[in-house]
Amino acid sequence: MHRQLGAHVPDWVPPAAAHYLAHTEGGLTIRELARHAGCHASTVLRQIRRIENRRDDRLVDEALRHLGMSLFPDDRRHSDKDSTPMTIQTPEREFPEDEQTLRSESLRILRRLSESGAILAVAADMEKAVVMRDGPAGSTRTAVVSRNVAQAMALKGWIACDAPGRVSRYAITAAGRTALADMVEPAQGPGFAEAQTPFADRHRLWDERVIGGDDGTRRRIRYNAAESPLTALARRRDRNGKPFLGCELVAAGERLREDFELAQMGPRVAQNWDRFLTGADRGNFGRAGQGGQGSGAARERVAAALRALGPGLGDVALRCCCYLEGLETAEKRMGWSARSGKIVLRIALQRLRAHYDRRGPGDSLIG
Repeated sequence: MHRQLGAHVPDWVPPAAAHYLAHTEGGLTIRELARHAGCHASTVLRQIRRIENRRDDRLVDEALRHLGMSLFPDDRRHSDKDSTPMTIQTPEREFPEDEQTLRSESLRILRRLSESGAILAVAADMEKAVVMRDGPAGSTRTAVVSRNVAQAMALKGWIACDAPGRVSRYAITAAGRTALADMVEPAQGPGFAEAQTPFADRHRLWDERVIGGDDGTRRRIRYNAAESPLTALARRRDRNGKPFLGCELVAAGERLREDFELAQMGPRVAQNWDRFLTGADRGNFGRAGQGGQGSGAARERVAAALRALGPGLGDVALRCCCYLEGLETAEKRMGWSARSGKIVLRIALQRLRAHYDRRGPGDSLIG
């Protein structure tokens, strides 16, 4: 894509953003962009819509605006259909020249943002962005970064705004943690033992939550939020800007998984998968059965929840909440159309929450 638009487009600009700029600022049609990229026109259309939806982010909007102004000057912007494709000029704004430069300038900032309680503060009238970290003695400034580098990081999806305003607060994303792991890994040096930790950290997203104990006390624990597919859906927003999965729906799914783990069903279900997913046989976990060494009460709670959900809803809840299958994998195995699993899963979690509301609060026995 960059090669067709011009040699001066920085290689760190995502292809979707390059398509968006070429269409909105350069006047190239979606079909022409699709021919250049070797993909279907609907793919380019989805990319353009996705970038357009991100323009509510201050840094993303500034990055696109400055790139559009520098790469597509006003006198060259919307050319006639019969004219030859325009040549993109050299950007006037001091963005990072290439991907390697951006990574070297972003490494220090991503390290700081990966610390607990760290955010990137961006004010409307400031040329710099500041990394702040909350501590016992109050907020502390830990790093300063140029605004254009922060704009590039936001456009890459490494940081995202979680509190917009006159002073917007940005946090590191899962993509940013993955990029940080890629930047740090070459510096670890050869050796199997040294490579284990950064490889594992690429699949972890640490978070904290408060749980209650049997004695009535409450304590804070640290857990891997990227382990459950529900967490990824909870971070997504619907068309109204609300979380796709509310906290109460995620809690219902985690409660089902907790009972599933307490019942120690994993190995047994893996050996009798088809029978467990059959509506007529679901819930038949006799104590005389093979591998029935788990908690009988937890087994009965899982069976009651799956019976309340019924075939279909119970299957997707079991796969995504208990077996931690991704939505794409569940859709393929269930024979559903693409992108339909998240809707069915949300319906299942809503019915699961209603089931648990009727049964009353449960005890948090894990953690």
